[in-house]
Amino acid sequence: MGNTSQTDNKTGASWLAKSLAARGIDHVFFIDAILRRSLVEMEHEGIRRVLVHSEKAAAYMADGYARIRGRPGICFAQSVGAANLAAGIQDAFLAQAPVIAFTGRKALNYQHRNSYQEVSHPPLFEAVTKTSLDVNDAPELPRLLAHAWRTSLTGTPGPVHIDVAGHTGEILEKGEVSAEIAAGIPERRLPMHRPLAEEAEIVAALERLKGSARLAIVAGTGAMQSGAGSEILRIAELFKAPVATSLGARGIIPTRHPLSIGTVGNYSAPPANRVVAEADVVFYVGCRTGDQVTLDWRVPGLKTRVVQLDSDPAEIGRSYPDTVGICGDPKRTLGRLVDLAVAAGEPRDGSYAKRATEQVAKWREEFNIRAAGSGGAVPVEAICAAITDTLPETGVVVADTGFASIWTCTGIELNGTGQTYLRAAGSLGWAFPAALGAQCADPNRRVVCFTGDGGLYYHLPELETAKRYNIPLVLIVNNNSGFGQSIQNIRTIQGDTPGTPEELGLFGPLDFAELASQFGVEGHRIERSEDLRPALNAAFRGTSPVVLDVVTDIEPRAPVAWKP
Repeated sequence: MGNTSQTDNKTGASWLAKSLAARGIDHVFFIDAILRRSLVEMEHEGIRRVLVHSEKAAAYMADGYARIRGRPGICFAQSVGAANLAAGIQDAFLAQAPVIAFTGRKALNYQHRNSYQEVSHPPLFEAVTKTSLDVNDAPELPRLLAHAWRTSLTGTPGPVHIDVAGHTGEILEKGEVSAEIAAGIPERRLPMHRPLAEEAEIVAALERLKGSARLAIVAGTGAMQSGAGSEILRIAELFKAPVATSLGARGIIPTRHPLSIGTVGNYSAPPANRVVAEADVVFYVGCRTGDQVTLDWRVPGLKTRVVQLDSDPAEIGRSYPDTVGICGDPKRTLGRLVDLAVAAGEPRDGSYAKRATEQVAKWREEFNIRAAGSGGAVPVEAICAAITDTLPETGVVVADTGFASIWTCTGIELNGTGQTYLRAAGSLGWAFPAALGAQCADPNRRVVCFTGDGGLYYHLPELETAKRYNIPLVLIVNNNSGFGQSIQNIRTIQGDTPGTPEELGLFGPLDFAELASQFGVEGHRIERSEDLRPALNAAFRGTSPVVLDVVTDIEPRAPVAWKP
């Protein structure tokens, strides 16, 4: 760690490098040409500079890093790459991940004069960041970086954009800074603050919870960021309440616990939606109530009574009119709620929870039968089952959007303690770069990335990055030679009319294991289910990146969410 009391004048480049190191940042992700002087200084501070092949990849890596570290992920792009970087920041914004994105811009006296490669950057970032800041000279850097850091981590976390003076940031870097190293930059990780909700709000919520006959809990990203898993499980056991999650909270409790019913909403196995739809009260914990997690506000219906605990007051009652709100940190506030519930000591009817457990058990049995299927292409269920069986106790699963999310969030079981599940908030191709960032964030954990061939094509060049930095993630490719989620709908639209719907959703077959070898990365083509577990075990034991190219069929559908 850097010396935060040091006050000698430094260049902006030196101050930035020392300050990032002082606050625990050991990787940054960038594409040339930007902040070159700072990057040189960062090597002196022990920060690994990860040069990537596109601005979006840099943003996705910083996103994956931030989600694992609980600190801002740092990414850079030069002026002309700002629009690409902003596009990559979208997923971090949607997933509430703290990322700080630096771009360079021409000096003020170049503005509004048709400067080479220059467009206004703040409008590009406005929709996908909490704020966009201009740093016009080096003395302003300490104050504004501290502001960006706090903003990214407080309230609802999210990305912040910093536009620095100089096409490549050179004006900022050459200037002089007299502030202490890391001045004003908070040392704490996410969550920065743990406010306890008002007692009256907790008591009112408890009364509604006690008055329910069929209580369901839905945990979201805010609960995961708060680390509220044990408190959620305690509340669930006290109230005999089944626990569903958004994709952002998958694995917050052990997924095999009798009260765990899986993800709910559009990307759900059938039991979760059925159970939540039957609830007379739904308790949202750190969970936004958007269309994805509520199946377009049908699970539960809009007339359902709700209790909603969130650290952001703007989220409370956003979608459900009959909401009792609790504004506070999920972990701390649930702790107080547990104390009050234990003191009340009222018995609960467990029949609703028992029915939920039985439905989930039946679903798992059916899933396992499909996973054990033999002959033909490898069932995707078999990939999920193999990951469940081999994932290390502190392993990280990183999934792409679409079918990759549905397969993994319904088919991979997690221990609810050391294992972590990350998924794209919607950006196809996010998973591979994000998994590289996640692996950089904690080299002692093993990261497995689950993506399809359609998603991997976005960022194939990052295989070179994985090789160059020896980032030892395990990359599983669900290789069905097309967009599995799309092709059925495309064929339906085509109907009986003449044409070739395959042109809209299928790719030529490709051996990704052979392709990986061209990048110098170990690759294995998997064509039989029985080869999955040995390959995964060997990959997890290794210390270098590995690609497992699993040949599957495009026709099988991922689990379809139950609709009322």
